[in-house]
Amino acid sequence: MLQLSDDDRAMLNGDRGPAPRLAMSILVRMADVYGAAELMDISQAHIDSTIYLGDATLDFAERLAALGARVAVPTSLNVSGVDECGWKDWAVPPDWAAKAARQMLAYEKMGAVPMWTCAPYQTHMRPAFGQQIAWGESNAIAFANSVIGARTERYPDLLDVCCAITGRVPAVGLHLTAQRAGQMLLRLAGVAPALQQDDQFFAVLGHLVGTLAGDQIPVIDGILVRPAEDRLKAFAAASASSGRVALFHMVGVTPEAPTLDAAFQGRAAPPAIEITTADLRAARRELTTADGQPLDMVILGSPHFSLAEFSLLAPLVAGRQVHPRVKFLVTSSRLMKERAEESGVLAPIVAFGAQITLDTCILASPMLPPEIKTLMTNSAKYAYYAPSLLNTRVTFGSLADCVRSAVEGRVVRDESLWRIA
Repeated sequence: MLQLSDDDRAMLNGDRGPAPRLAMSILVRMADVYGAAELMDISQAHIDSTIYLGDATLDFAERLAALGARVAVPTSLNVSGVDECGWKDWAVPPDWAAKAARQMLAYEKMGAVPMWTCAPYQTHMRPAFGQQIAWGESNAIAFANSVIGARTERYPDLLDVCCAITGRVPAVGLHLTAQRAGQMLLRLAGVAPALQQDDQFFAVLGHLVGTLAGDQIPVIDGILVRPAEDRLKAFAAASASSGRVALFHMVGVTPEAPTLDAAFQGRAAPPAIEITTADLRAARRELTTADGQPLDMVILGSPHFSLAEFSLLAPLVAGRQVHPRVKFLVTSSRLMKERAEESGVLAPIVAFGAQITLDTCILASPMLPPEIKTLMTNSAKYAYYAPSLLNTRVTFGSLADCVRSAVEGRVVRDESLWRIA
């Protein structure tokens, strides 16, 4: 039976106002579903409910705001359903844009920080190791748990804001040390360091690991390189898309896995599942449905493009021009665009012909006009979702492949490393 603190009961009884009462009533019901014995404090939240999905999500947000809801802990906001300043450049219906903007405003009224990004871990609101948080958005959950070592369960839309308002969560699952041990072992077998250094590698590996792991906690052994943060970001997003990975351990890379023994918290590791170069090639092929097709759009930034990624893109496009038939879209946050502009790396990207969309992404907003049918991306998450959610063909490739294809107006990929590795 769920045990509530005096403060929990005060919120549930309405002593703290109608909004905490509503939020706590939902949280208590969900705690029962989770089988929690008690609630626990959090010190931060990230709300995914910002994405406008129809009148129900708008009504819920505006009802909370009208009741005077205020977040009880520092809270960042995920992508919204619209780029407030640039939506008219795309196929977004005006009614959709207006309602999505209303939903954004409702969450701002609750005191949340309008970051409007699916990568809050690359902002000043990045949590610390061991910090108890309540985060929505699948890639952010996986990254926070795994790469940072903060602690969050998979908080779905509408429950995430209830956690933010109450500052409480069910004391279950990945919030608890004992529940964070590895559950399966995946070992790279004969995968060359040169392939592991390729900028597609961790996205492809994440796609494969998600497929193999489902909702288990995978432990990945055999990493021979030191991946940059954006490559771990790509891994987290891919594994949370093809599977439901909320926590992974990479031996010698992520903070809770300095050793194989530590990843399994001293328990005996299960028999290893080997991942070969052939397995990785097959996983990479799964991310492409349009190889060799004429190209309509290159799309980058799922999760949102970081300053480091803008810095990598700038020299690739300098002095070049997008093919007149191709749209080149980068999705990012206001903060990262500002930083890219200040550092001087945004100007060559814009001169190349790229469009920068802020606050949202093509998976969350009805942006694409019907004539766009063939996409290319370096994001395994976009490649996984685009065929079903956007009804488009897609090719997955490296950042350099994406730039070259945009210039030539057709899909072009350098296959040499993946062919011989």
